[in-house]
Amino acid sequence: MTGEPDPDGFPTPSAWELAKVLRFSTDWQGKNADLGRESEVRLLWTPETLYLRFLAKYRTITVFPDAEPHGRRDQLWDRDVAEVFLQPDPSNLRRYKEIEISPNGFWIDLDIAPGGKHDLKSGLGRRVILDEAAWTWLAELAVPMKCLVGRFDPRAKWKVNFFRVEGAREPRFYSAWRPTGTPTPNFHIPEAFGELIFVSSL
Repeated sequence: MTGEPDPDGFPTPSAWELAKVLRFSTDWQGKNADLGRESEVRLLWTPETLYLRFLAKYRTITVFPDAEPHGRRDQLWDRDVAEVFLQPDPSNLRRYKEIEISPNGFWIDLDIAPGGKHDLKSGLGRRVILDEAAWTWLAELAVPMKCLVGRFDPRAKWKVNFFRVEGAREPRFYSAWRPTGTPTPNFHIPEAFGELIFVSSL
């Protein structure tokens, strides 16, 4: 990201316009595309912060009414969410970070490793805007690099995947940027993750 963040600590609209756009609308098997639930993802970075922006088209909104005072919510995936799985060290296949954000701004961050999952305690920033007229919700995340990797190296290649979940009850819509291909919905398939390459605009 070039330039300064806005007063809330997020990239400016002009900065986001420079970011490459990823879009996906198929389910976790790469089938049943639904453009009414299409997801758009953009990423920007500085050595200190990874910024993510989800623009989600929706048909319905289903969210929890309650969360911890700072917005964290266990089991957030049981309602509508956008998710990113990040794997800074691809050599450790079963360890990665999971961050989720909901249409009403609730969040959860997890450190996934063999033997279970733990709170990542990332200290992330977030901002969510629901546009009912356009049937979209927009979520921005500012994730400190220090919670993801001990020392950030822009030459490193990470693994990554992006997901959406929507719906009040099964069958819900489970959508993936890189399909996991499992018989039933399962996002925890690091073998299916795509590659994240850090590129400088300078």
